[in-house]
Amino acid sequence: MLPVYLCEDDERIREAERIWLEKQILIENFDMEIVLCTGRPEELLERLSYEQRQGVYFLDVELKGASMDGFQLGEEIRKMDAGGFLIYVTAFQDLAFETFRYHLEALDYICKKDPGQMYAGLSQCLKVIAERVGREKGGQQEYFTVKTLDIVRHIPLGEILYFATSERTHRIELRAMQERLDFIGSMSKLEERLKPHFVRVHRAYLVRKDQIAGIERKSREIVLKNGERCPFSRSMRKYLESLVCPKEG
Repeated sequence: MLPVYLCEDDERIREAERIWLEKQILIENFDMEIVLCTGRPEELLERLSYEQRQGVYFLDVELKGASMDGFQLGEEIRKMDAGGFLIYVTAFQDLAFETFRYHLEALDYICKKDPGQMYAGLSQCLKVIAERVGREKGGQQEYFTVKTLDIVRHIPLGEILYFATSERTHRIELRAMQERLDFIGSMSKLEERLKPHFVRVHRAYLVRKDQIAGIERKSREIVLKNGERCPFSRSMRKYLESLVCPKEG
C-alpha cells in the first residue's frame, strides 16, 4: 500500500485536501492510505526516517513559519525516497525553473486558488500514480528503483546481472542485460535489501543467483549466462558449487 503524505501550512486547505483524497481513494479503491497530514515539514521527515518505502507527497510551496519551504522539503524527501511521487499544491503558477534548480522530479503542480481545479488535479494525480505503479508491478514483477542524476529509474530485478563497487567512492555500478547505471549507494545495504535473490560473492560484487551459469575454480571467477565474469572469494566456493551443481537426493 502506498503511503500518502500532506504538508500544507493552511489548516483549512490541508483539511480540504485530506477529505477529498480520502474520498477518492475509497471510491476508486486505490491501494493507498493517508498516513500523515501536517503543516510541519520536520514531522514529515521524521516519519520518513523510519518508513523507508515509496510514497506520495502533496506539498505546499511556501510553508509559512516553517524551517524550510516546499522545494527544500522535496530535496530532503528525495534523499530518503528517490522513487516517491512529489506533487506541489500551490498558489504559484510556474514552478518549472525552481524544481530544476533543486533537481526535483515533480509529478504535477496543482493550483489551489480555484477549489474546483485543485480537486480535479488531486484526483488526476491519484489516477496517474495508480496506473504507473500498476504498470511497474506488471504481473507481480519486482523492480529496483534508483536515482541517477535527476532521473528516477525502475529496473526489473530479473534484468539485473550484478552490482559492483565503483572506483569512485560511495558509488555502485548496476549491470543489467541492456545497460549500465552508476549511483550513490552502499553494497552492504544493497545486500540486505535484495536477499534472497542476490548473493554477495565478493566484497565488491553482488550477483543475481539465477544469472550464474557456472564457476571457474582456478581463476576464482563466476561465469554469468551472458558470458560475463565476476570474481568470487575463497569462502564462497562451496556455496557457489552447491548452486551450480546441487547434490541429488
